[in-house]
This record gives sequence, structure tokens and C-alpha cells, in this order.
Amino acid sequence: MDDLGDEEKITYLRYKPGDTTPPEWNTQHVRTGESDKCPTYVHRAPPCQGSCPSGHDIRGWLSIVRGLDKPEEGGSWQQDAFERMSVANPFPSIMGRVCPAPCQDGCNRNEVEEAVGINSVEQYVGDWALDAGKAYAPPTEESGKRVAVIGGGSGGLAAAYFLRLLGHGCTIFESYNALGGMMRFGIPSYRTPRDVLDGEIKRIIEMGVDVRLGCRVGTDVSVAELEREYDAIFWAIGAQTGKPLPIPGAEAPNCVDGMSFLRAFNEDRLQHLDGRVLVIGAGDTAMDVAAVARRIGHITQQHDKDRPDNVILGHTVHDVAEAARRQGADVWVVYRRPISKAPATEHELTSIIAEGVEIHESLAPKEVIRDADGRATALRVVPVDWSSGEMVLKEDEEFDIECALIVGATGQAGDFTGLEEFDNGHGLMDADSVYQVPGKPGHFVGGDVISPHLLTTAIGHASIAVEGIDRYLRGEDPKKRPKVDVHHFSLLGELRDHELDPADYDGEPTYGTDSGDFAVHNYEDRSAVEIIPAEDFYLGYYNHTPMHRRGESQITDKNVLGNFKERFTGLAEQQAIDEAERCMSCGMCFECDNCLIYCPQDAIFRVAKDNRAMGRYVDTDYMKCVGCYICADVCPSGYIDMGLGNG
Repeated sequence: MDDLGDEEKITYLRYKPGDTTPPEWNTQHVRTGESDKCPTYVHRAPPCQGSCPSGHDIRGWLSIVRGLDKPEEGGSWQQDAFERMSVANPFPSIMGRVCPAPCQDGCNRNEVEEAVGINSVEQYVGDWALDAGKAYAPPTEESGKRVAVIGGGSGGLAAAYFLRLLGHGCTIFESYNALGGMMRFGIPSYRTPRDVLDGEIKRIIEMGVDVRLGCRVGTDVSVAELEREYDAIFWAIGAQTGKPLPIPGAEAPNCVDGMSFLRAFNEDRLQHLDGRVLVIGAGDTAMDVAAVARRIGHITQQHDKDRPDNVILGHTVHDVAEAARRQGADVWVVYRRPISKAPATEHELTSIIAEGVEIHESLAPKEVIRDADGRATALRVVPVDWSSGEMVLKEDEEFDIECALIVGATGQAGDFTGLEEFDNGHGLMDADSVYQVPGKPGHFVGGDVISPHLLTTAIGHASIAVEGIDRYLRGEDPKKRPKVDVHHFSLLGELRDHELDPADYDGEPTYGTDSGDFAVHNYEDRSAVEIIPAEDFYLGYYNHTPMHRRGESQITDKNVLGNFKERFTGLAEQQAIDEAERCMSCGMCFECDNCLIYCPQDAIFRVAKDNRAMGRYVDTDYMKCVGCYICADVCPSGYIDMGLGNG
């Protein structure tokens, strides 16, 4: 063990030394090695999937990558994994790069050493699909219904994808001159390479999606027109307007919001800065602003029209020739909390520090100091004491930080010009449990305009909303959502894929189902209501295997200027397979044979090869089983429960 933390975390015994509290009688009762219970195979949702805002069947496609769930003869595992991924998310290559991977935070492998590198495997498969020219098939039947999708970002594009899978026609209305939303205009290109983004968008549009660029709903076309021409509307307008800093003086022209800053950069208008840049906030947008500012650098300002704020506000465009004379920019992040509490991902934070950004924590902005022309010359801040858990201002210690540009990255809102009826008063829109706009039948919504979050969150919203739209178009009531609302693994679907469907029931009375071919015997699906915890595992089975990490460019303050190379180098094929092998297959059998090996009665047996599929590897002979609980104790993935009576 490397440190005490690992010694406390790793447990090779299901029952720890010193445990004296017996389990509840209804969960475990064994006398002289026997009980009246026998194993049943219970499928629960894995925590990676429960933590994924788009509800990926992560365990499912990792099983394909590692070779457990094999492709049909002549097929490739990459193709199968790509198809399984795109059930939930049509952007595997982009999400594998930029998603902060909450799935990895929830991964039970953290209880052994560290999470499975889910995003790196996803990127490998996504890149393979792009290189191989894989497309999404258009629907075989058209429903005749048409849906207007307002916004061409991740949520709007995902909605168009899911709508086309169901055969509904759709048109995307996008106010910008290109699709992509935050993926294109918010996130820097070294994180979302434009060829990758264009390739993943192209696949969706080629499914038969109509697009109207440069068309803003609310000004160029009215909501009433859309309601007349379309059967339903999906709102995915995002929250691309940064909220102003809530302090006096923030109306200064060189006090701008982070979204405007990033858009100016991503549209190639912003080429350089001039003087110290203060970035207020410590979320992912703030990290992107700081990283971009370090990369584009600064020059000595010569012309008023070339001031960065004039470019950001759209009044002019920087001269690229002038940018060639730039030097490293002086960039500070100012955050009112301790930086350890920053909402930004740890990797983004450590990266900008390595790149030369200064972090100034526990400083609360109080006022923007302006000169006679109204321009910001400094930010007045107040040190904050958080030792009590509450923010206590040290008013007598306030001071000014000189600066040339202040970029606020402390909040976002939607642009409701011409759409005021949809504004909930907070610059956002309301949604019910199926993402329908309350009081607006036929109007559905998803993404940042509900609550600014991750790209994959918008995709998850779109998936659920499209299910609601489909039911609305068919005149059905909304369907109650499951407690664990994700794209669940389906054993029946898996059997169907392998042409192992249960036979039709002939209606004749029968005693038991263990020998019948019309039922899936000895299996219970609780994945819609339960996520399996690590406590249900036999962790001692798993060897310590470090994560297979992607290569990463070592960017420092010495080489950051003008460095727009992609940070990560994707995994090679064998690396992706090896990383997938680290998956613990939480809540699902991964064919380890432990239950077979340790069963003292030889009551557990392998399903015949020609009848096997994921989740159908072992079965139990109840005439031999004595209910000793050993199979459940040694199951590494928590797939076996003792529940069936044998008497």
C-alpha cells in the first residue's frame, strides 16, 4: 500500500475483523451451512451509469470492448461498441474529450485503486467511428410529424438525432452561422477539434435533418408561426449570455462576460489582449477563459479600436499581423472561496496553473474602479475568512487589483428577446419531469436554459424530452420516469440480438419455469430502482491495475503562448481494451467462474455455449443447492442474491 488512505480503502474480506453485528435475519440465515434460499441473478444499475447525465450504458459498451459481449461473426467490436454508445449519446468522440466524467467519480473501481478511464475508451471508439466513416442510418419509416428544434448545440442536435430515430421530421433553427453551440463557440478548439466536431454533427444532419442557420426564433420567425407549422417544439437555446458581475461599476466597457470572450475567440476575432486580465469565478468557463487568455497573449495597445473589449463586443476585429508581436498575458483567477472548493474539474485547474495563470482565492469582488472615461482600471476586492464555514468579509483589509480587462464567469442566462413569455424570471426556462414547459402543451425544453451544466446533461435532457414528444405526438399521456432514469441494459434485447428470444407461451398451466423455454428463468431486473454499491462486492477478487492514461501534452508557462495543440493523445486499440478490462461489471456477471469454483454442491453450472449471452452465463440446479450462500459471498460484481426458496 502506498499510504494509509489505501489501507483504509482496500478490503479483501467481505467481513472485516472485529465485526460482531449479525446481518438482518431476512437477508441472511444459515444453519449448519444450509438455508432455504438459493441464488437468483439480480441486475442492478452500475454507479457509473447512475452518475452519467446522459444515462450511457457504460458497462454495456465496456463489456463489448473487453470481448465479453462478442460481435456477430465477421463484425468488429468497435462497430458494436459505437452502436451501443450512440443509443444514449451521438457525440462519443467529443464527449470522450471534454466531458469531466462524473461517471468516473461514481465508479466503484475507486474502492480498489482508481476509476476506469471511461472517457478515454469512449474517445477511442468515437475516433474509430469517424476514421471509418460510420454513419447513423436514417429511419426506415416516417411518422409524418414535424418538430421544430430551437438551437443547434449539443441538446438541439441530440434531440434531432433522437427524433429521427423515431421517424419524426425535424428542423433546427440556429441563430449563429454554424451548428455546435457551446461545443463550437464556447469551448476552445484545442479541446473540441473542429474536424471532430464537424464529423459528428454531419452524421446527425445526414439522417434527414433540415437546418436553418442565421435564423433567430423570436425575431426572424415568431413562436406563433412555429406552432402553426410544426406539431411540437423543442427548446434548446442554451444559456449563452453571461450574467454581469453584481457589483458597482461592472457596466464598464472593458468588464465583459466569459461567454462573450470565448465566442469572440472561437470566431477568430480576438487575437490578443493588452495588460492584466482578471477572470472572476472558478468554474469550467472561467478555466477556459484563463487558458485562452494565456495562449493568445498580449501586445502593447496602440489603437483604441483594437482594445479587446471592442473586439469582444463585436465592434471590430483584431489584426493578425499585430498578434504576431504578442507576449505572454498576465492572467489572474479571482475566486471568493478557497480554490479547493472550485467547481472546475481538477485537471482544468491544475492545467491553467501549470500554464502560468495566477490563482487568488478567498477574495470577494466589491467594486470595479473606473477612470474618467468610464473604463475599468482596477477591481476592488475584500479578503474573506471561511474558517467558520460561512463567508466573513474582512472589510478593513480591502485593496485594489490593477487590470486592463475583467472577465466575469459567475453565471449564465438565456437570451429571451422576443421570447419573454418563456422567461421564468431568472433568465432560464422551467420544465416538468418529462421536460415539457409547464402550461405550454407541445413545448419541450432541455439543456443549459433549464440549468447551466454539462454538455452531456443537455443530451440526457434531449433523450427524455424526445420520449415525451413522441408520446405527445401519438396523443398519449407522459410516461412516469423510472427512479434510475438511464438507458438500461435489456436482457431480452441481448437475447434477441443473439437470436435467443424466449419461445411464445402456449397458455398451458405449468409448474415452475426452470425448464421452460418461454421465460427468462432465475433473473430479476432491479436496474430501474437500484444502483449497486461497492459494499455488495467481493473486492478481494480485483488486482491493483493502474489506469491506462492517454498521452498529454506538457504545456507550461514557457510554451503556452500560441499553443493550440490538442492536449490529449487518444489510446491505441490494445490500450482501450486493457482499460476496459479494469471494469468491475458492477451489477452484472462478467463470467469469472467464482461461483462455479466455490460451490460445494456443484449446483451452479454454465449455460450451454449456444444459449449464452451477457447476463446468462450461469444457472443453478435447485435439486442440488443447499443455500450455503458461498456463491453470493464470492461474486465479485454483486450479481448474485440469495432469494429464491428451495423448499
